[in-house]
Amino acid sequence: MGRLFGTDGVRGVANADLTAEMALGLSVAAAHVLAEAGTFEGHRPVAVVGRDPRASGEFLEAAVVAGLASAGVDVLRVGVLPTPAVAHLTGALDADLGVMLSASHNPMPDNGIKFFARGGHKLADELEDRIETTYRAHASGEPWDRPTGAGVGRVRDYDEGFDAYVAHLVGVLPNRLDGLKVVIDGAHGAAARVSPEAFARAGAEVVTIGTDPDGLNINDGYGSTHLARLQAAVVEHRADLGIAHDGDADRCLAVDATGREVDGDQILAVLALAMREAGELRGDTVVGTVMSNLGFKLAMRREGVELVQTAVGDRYVLEEMKARGYALGGEQSGHVIVLDHATTGDGTLTGLLLAARVAATGRALADLAGVMERLPQVLVNVPDVDKSRVTSSADVAAAVAEAERELGETGRVLLRPSGTEPLVRVMVEAADIEQARSVAGRLADAVKSALG
Repeated sequence: MGRLFGTDGVRGVANADLTAEMALGLSVAAAHVLAEAGTFEGHRPVAVVGRDPRASGEFLEAAVVAGLASAGVDVLRVGVLPTPAVAHLTGALDADLGVMLSASHNPMPDNGIKFFARGGHKLADELEDRIETTYRAHASGEPWDRPTGAGVGRVRDYDEGFDAYVAHLVGVLPNRLDGLKVVIDGAHGAAARVSPEAFARAGAEVVTIGTDPDGLNINDGYGSTHLARLQAAVVEHRADLGIAHDGDADRCLAVDATGREVDGDQILAVLALAMREAGELRGDTVVGTVMSNLGFKLAMRREGVELVQTAVGDRYVLEEMKARGYALGGEQSGHVIVLDHATTGDGTLTGLLLAARVAATGRALADLAGVMERLPQVLVNVPDVDKSRVTSSADVAAAVAEAERELGETGRVLLRPSGTEPLVRVMVEAADIEQARSVAGRLADAVKSALG
C-alpha cells in the first residue's frame, strides 16, 4: 500500500479515493498526533478549516470538522478561501493547525486534504507519517480515546477571515495600484472573491473572468492552466495586465498588455530586481528549481543575482529558503513564495506585487519581463524504460555529453526520472526551437535504446 501523503497532502478522486470516512479519520489522527507531540499542551486546541468551491468540499469539510471536534479541537470554519489564506490565518490566529480542502489545479472530481502546523507552515514529513500510521491503525479497528461533555470541540464560522486576509495582502504592498486596469481570472476557484477584492482595495480598476464558481466548474477552461480566455480579455479591455490563478490560488501566471504570457520565471525575475532595489532580497539570491528556464539563470547572472536551484516542487524551494534565510523563490509554474509575507506560495500576493512594480515604475509588464529572454524549452517523455539507470548508463551519459557540446553556453540538457511513472523526462533548452527539438529527439532515442 502506497503512502497516502504526497508532496502536497492527500489527494484523489473525491468519494472514491478520498472519502468522508478517510477525511474524518485523518483529522482525528492529526489531532491525536499533534496532542502527543505537545502542540496542545496547556490550552484548548484550535484549528482553522477552509476549502475551495468544489462540490465535494462541502461533505469533506463536514467530515474534517466532525473529526476535529470529536477529538476535542475547537474549529474556526473560514469557508471558501485560498490555500495561502488558510495558512496565513492559522498563523495570525495562533491556531494549533490548519486544514485546507483542495486539489489545486486538478479537475473538479478530485479533492485533497492539506494540514498546516502552528504558524501556517507545512507539517513536517515525520508528523505526516505518524498521522498516516495512526489513521491506518484506527481504520482497522483500534478504538479512539474520545473526550465527552465539555471536552468535545466547538465549531463556529469565522467570516472575518476574508477581510483579515485581504487586509493583510493590501497591507504588505509597497505602493498602490491606482491607474492600472487589471483582468483577473479566478479559475472559478478559491480566489474568485478574494483576488478581485484585494486588487480593487489596492486601487486597480478590475475586470473579472472565471469568478463565478458553482461547485462544478473549477479550472474548467479558466485559470493558470488555460490562459487563452485571459489573453483575449486583456486585449479586449485594453488592460495593463492580466492575472491568472489556479483552483486554490497558491500560484499566479500573468499576461502582458499584448496578450503574451508571463510565466513564473519571468515573474520571479521582475520581483527579484524589485526586492533587491528595496533591500529585501536577502543575500541577493533567488531560489528556483532545476526546471527554471536557462534564460532566467542567464538574466540573474547578468543582473548580479545568484540563483540557487532545487529539485522540482515548491516544497523543495520552500525548504531551501527556510534553511538559508532567503526571501524569494518559486517555480516556472507560478508558485512564488515571498517568505517575509507568506509561508507558502500565494498567487494573489504574487499578482499584487507584480502589479505594484508596474505601477511604481510606470513601465509596461512586457518591458519589465523583458529582463529575461525565455529560451525555447522542449520536454519529451520516454516511457517504458528502466528509469533507475538514467544516471548510471554510460550510453546515456555519452549522449548527454554530445548534446551539451552541441548546445554550448546557450543551451541546457536535463534528464529526470518520473516520480510516479516508468518513464524518463528529457528536457532541452536552446536558443533556437528547431535545435531544441532536434537535440531532444536524439536524446530521447538514446534513452530508449539504452534503458528500454
